[in-house]
Amino acid sequence: MKLISWNVNGLRACITKGFNEFFLNSKADIFCIQETKMQEAQAEEINFEGYFKYMNSAEKKGYSGTAIFTKIKPINVTYGLGIIEHDKEGRIITLEYDNFYLVNSYTPNSKQNLERLDYRMIWEDEILKYLKNLEKTKPVIYCGDLNVAHKEIDIKNPSTNHFSAGFTDDERQKMTTLLNSGFIDTYRYLYPDKKDVYTWWSYMRDSRNKNIGWRIDYFIISDILKDKLEDAYIYSDILGSDHCPCGIDIKI
Repeated sequence: MKLISWNVNGLRACITKGFNEFFLNSKADIFCIQETKMQEAQAEEINFEGYFKYMNSAEKKGYSGTAIFTKIKPINVTYGLGIIEHDKEGRIITLEYDNFYLVNSYTPNSKQNLERLDYRMIWEDEILKYLKNLEKTKPVIYCGDLNVAHKEIDIKNPSTNHFSAGFTDDERQKMTTLLNSGFIDTYRYLYPDKKDVYTWWSYMRDSRNKNIGWRIDYFIISDILKDKLEDAYIYSDILGSDHCPCGIDIKI
């Protein structure tokens, strides 16, 4: 099974920049999207033959939002964490299948000056509870823009970013806690020492051409699935957003 995740930074804009071509060429069984920046009614014409479509939009128009296109019809679909405080921004979609749960997430950014860091810490605690509760029933595949570069290898300039949103000690520790709770970062599990591989680049200072990036998009899986993992990918040459897609092949 092939799964792909991509923060498209506005789905309608990305469609004008090659999204459809990549989507079709990828031949993904499940394709997860973050930051759709659209309401579901605006996506009525965005369909792909052979795929079921699920969307979770933010109450605020033009903001946040997630979507999943899947060839395999799920047993059940849920939106959000079931907590009103966290479910206004369209950040979570969960698909239940026979052998696993798939959770597509767009994790809140702590923002400039870390003005949303306290909220981010609450979110991290709640998402961990949510994932572990799902895991009581069956294994979990958790993917999306998780808005954190976990290790120094995951960011081009670690020394100058320790107080930047996405690389604070607090955010990185939450990722460590998640992984220590029975989950695996699929890319680092397979490629622990691979450097200069990123999924996000600032639009400033020609960062993408210079490869001044951050790896903040992930596929995280329950430890019990690690022997089923075949490969993990980062499609750094795919344009259309300030993020690039990532993906995994897994036998499940």
